[in-house]
Amino acid sequence: MQLSAGELSSVELVQYYLDQIAANNHSGHDIRAIIEVNPDALALARELDEERQRGYVRSPLHGLPVVLKANIATRDKMATTAGATVMKDFITEKDAALVTQLRAAGAIILGKANLSEWANFRGEDSISGWSGLGGQTRNPYVLTHNPCGSSAGSGAAVAADFSLLAIGTETDGSIMCPASVNGVVGVKATRGAVSGYGIIPIASAQDIAGPMTRYVFGAAVLLDAMTTVEAKSRYGELLAEATKRSFTGESVVVVRAYDDQFSGVKTMTDNLVRTLKSKGVKVIEVNEWNLPEELYASEFEVLLYEFKRDLNSWLAEFGAPATDMQAVIDYNVANADSELALFGQEYFEQAVSIDLDEAAKSYNEALFTSRRLAEAHLDRYLKEQGASAILMPSYGPAWPTPPQEGAGFSFGTSTAAAVSGYPSITLPLGQEGPLPLGLSVVGLPWSEANLFSLAAMLEAELGGFTPPQFLSTVEADLNLTSATTN
Repeated sequence: MQLSAGELSSVELVQYYLDQIAANNHSGHDIRAIIEVNPDALALARELDEERQRGYVRSPLHGLPVVLKANIATRDKMATTAGATVMKDFITEKDAALVTQLRAAGAIILGKANLSEWANFRGEDSISGWSGLGGQTRNPYVLTHNPCGSSAGSGAAVAADFSLLAIGTETDGSIMCPASVNGVVGVKATRGAVSGYGIIPIASAQDIAGPMTRYVFGAAVLLDAMTTVEAKSRYGELLAEATKRSFTGESVVVVRAYDDQFSGVKTMTDNLVRTLKSKGVKVIEVNEWNLPEELYASEFEVLLYEFKRDLNSWLAEFGAPATDMQAVIDYNVANADSELALFGQEYFEQAVSIDLDEAAKSYNEALFTSRRLAEAHLDRYLKEQGASAILMPSYGPAWPTPPQEGAGFSFGTSTAAAVSGYPSITLPLGQEGPLPLGLSVVGLPWSEANLFSLAAMLEAELGGFTPPQFLSTVEADLNLTSATTN
């Protein structure tokens, strides 16, 4: 609104965020959310300001800066690397499809965000938010704690005020988890709603890019600019407009399976149920959320198979310095002291050993099984019970980043929506001491407009984004003690 009113220019806005990044990315709070900034960002801002002055406004994104996860290809002076040292300084000749759309909408690509290297599918015992190029991203709420991944930098950048808008990518939890633990909004849209072309892949069966923003409205505006032609025809309206209308669902399912793990989760869920009932929404409370083990096993088989197929294809098409997956493995072995010091590359090694022809039948069966089980789990509530949405805690609170000691990762609820391809939105609605907690809203395919209206209502009623305090461990311990005592 300030831009349209002439109270603020895009140049001023971009300069503000560049100053914030300079102050606290590799100095100050040392968040390490950004791998590099766009050297042309201010020049682009000037061009878009001139367009606005001539009365030409491309979209609601006109002149707004956006940070992209570093696995999204951009045809500019910034590298596309997935955070891997073997890809350092790799400049592509092509934009990802979503980047072409964002540029056409007038968005300014401000920089590339750090991530869990190779989107957190390099090896076992990985450390979320760490990459060889970007180092360890820190959680802005408690600096010793983890930002989750793989879209760690995108989530932390928005929370730390390095950008109002960011794009992450999800295969299973890579938007939902960092959005949740960094206290921002994250969206994983229906499978196929956003083009995956140009994104360094794990697996096309599940990979999808999505918004990470401070508020629900911003996420809707960003998603509107990114969606495919099919998605636009399915939605039938601008998703941003849906945030302004009343939620029309008659009943929802609320999952209470995690109430006993954290007092903050129980408080958030209690407040949620009370608010929904006050709005006349029927609440169906569910005390368990157990997905079959076969789903996880089938999903993993699919991811490994497609990882080899899709990554090798991307590296070849885009002319990357690592010509294939084996080249990445060899580089890491040759530079093991720096590349493999913290954890290994077991997923690369398992994937590269797959004979794609021999494994094709088993892969197709696993793909069918994983989707069938995930859909059945969600359909039990969304179709059989006719619920408009399923609401549940997204993830537990952030945990200490090794080598810090403390409780580790606790729980996450992203898998069913990730595997089925159903849409989900997470928004900040609770706290565990100083650490934010997110609530996930899941619905049937192409129900994003309804989910956005529900998320916007909950944000208005129950809070939403709260700026971080950049606490140290000692301060966080005092805060947690105070919260427990009170």
